[in-house]
Formats: sequence, structure tokens, C-alpha cells
Amino acid sequence: MGVSVSANEVADAPQEARERTILGLTGEGWARILAPLAIGIIALGLWEWAVRVNEIPPYILPGPIEVGRTLIRDWHTLQVSLWITLQITFAALFVAAALGLALAVLFAQSRVIELSLFPYAVILQVTPIVAIAPLIIIWVDDIRIALLICAWIVAFFPILSNTTLGLNSADHNLQDLFRLYRASRWQVLMRLRLPTAMPYFLGGLKISGGLALIGAIVAEFVAGTGGRASGLAYRILEAGYNLQIPRMFAALVLVSATGIAIFLAMTLVSHLALRHWHESAMKERK
Repeated sequence: MGVSVSANEVADAPQEARERTILGLTGEGWARILAPLAIGIIALGLWEWAVRVNEIPPYILPGPIEVGRTLIRDWHTLQVSLWITLQITFAALFVAAALGLALAVLFAQSRVIELSLFPYAVILQVTPIVAIAPLIIIWVDDIRIALLICAWIVAFFPILSNTTLGLNSADHNLQDLFRLYRASRWQVLMRLRLPTAMPYFLGGLKISGGLALIGAIVAEFVAGTGGRASGLAYRILEAGYNLQIPRMFAALVLVSATGIAIFLAMTLVSHLALRHWHESAMKERK
């Protein structure tokens, strides 16, 4: 005896299977979380096992457990340095985002200005921050401002270049349509070119978030050699000078965790800004 199945039931079955969730996450979502977590746990376990089996002293290579204990024990000191590094990082990222967006808009309005100024932005990007950070720290009396300038130099270019590319990527047919309806340059910018550039700007922001942290850490290393900084990089130098290797690793863990948190935060901002209208963030609809 045959069983009849309607076409709608056949079409809806795969979609219902795809939409099954556990605690709000699909199978793919859980895989993205659990797979890296499992690899990390295995790596930490092998690290701890190697340290214990080979009886490696903590002043050469501490195990993950010892690093965790040090992180808890010295949290009061490390959190102060973490806050200083975060202040510099986010201030540099804000300045880079604001100035990069403003210059990109200026470049989009005048090809002559873009050709005149963009090479200097490239020079800033390719100049090693390690080479110029000592000069900036010497020239600027306020150490916080000096660190901010160093972090800004590293974070500035990706936002400028990505946003400029996005503004220049607006559909030429749509631009012709705007001209046909006699739209002003301001209307073309606000209603066409800026929305087109938004995904590019947010992509540059994700890149610059990590670069701002790197710039701040490098500048703190340079300043820390002279005892003029108190961020996480200074704590790493201080621990190295005193052979407090577990404390050095604890500070490194905070730096890495901060970088991951910044990237995830920028990814969330990008998703929230684009999820309702841009294909890169919208859920697949079939």
C-alpha cells in the first residue's frame, strides 16, 4: 500500500531539520564552539603533562595550572595594567575609526585629494612601529598620548583603505540613476555610497581592533624599557627581569584573551549592523 506525501511536506522537511536547535544553537553552531574548545583542552592537557613528566621548573616553563594560579593570585595587579592597556587600545581604535571614515569620505568626494594624501597613509602603514615608537615617546611628554599615537598609527590604515574601497564600489548604474533624478552629492553619499561602504568599514574595524591592541602593546614595550609605562606589556617585561615566568605567562594570557574579546565584539557589532539588510550577515533563506 503506497503512502502519498505532498510536495509541501517534502519541501518543508529539510528546512525543519535545519532549524532544530539545542539551547538556541544549531548543530553547526555547537560544532563551531565545541571543536575549538576540545582542541584547546587537549593542547593544555598535553602541555601540563609534558611539564610534569619532564619535571620542567616553573621559571623555565610553567604549566597551565600554575599559570592559572598566578593569574588568580596576581589579579589585583594585572587588572590595573589590563585596564590601562584597554583604555589606550579603545581610544586608538575610536580615533582611527573616526579619522579613517572622515578621510575616506573626503577621498570619495575628490579624486585629486585621494591621489595626494593616500600615499602618505601607505607610508604610515609600512613604517615599522617598533622603529618610530621610541621617537614618539621622546617627542611627546605625556606617555598616554604617546602610546595612543603609536596604537593609532597601526590601526588607522585598514579602516581608511577598506572604507575608501567601499565608497568607490557603489553601483555605477545606481549612481547614474541618482544623477538622473538630480540627487545632490550629499544625497548620493548618505543614501548610496555610505550604505555600500558600511560592510567594508566594519570589516576594517574588525582588523583594526586587533591591530590597535598590538600597537598599544608594542608601544608599552618600548616605554616599559625605560620604566615609563604600567600596562600589560610592562608587566611582562617586569616579570621577565625578575624571572617570574608564571606571571609573564599570566599577562600573556590576558593579552591573548583581550585580543579575542575585541575581535568577537567587533564581529558582533558587524553582525548586528548588517543582519537585516546585507547578504554577508543575513541567514540563508531557502
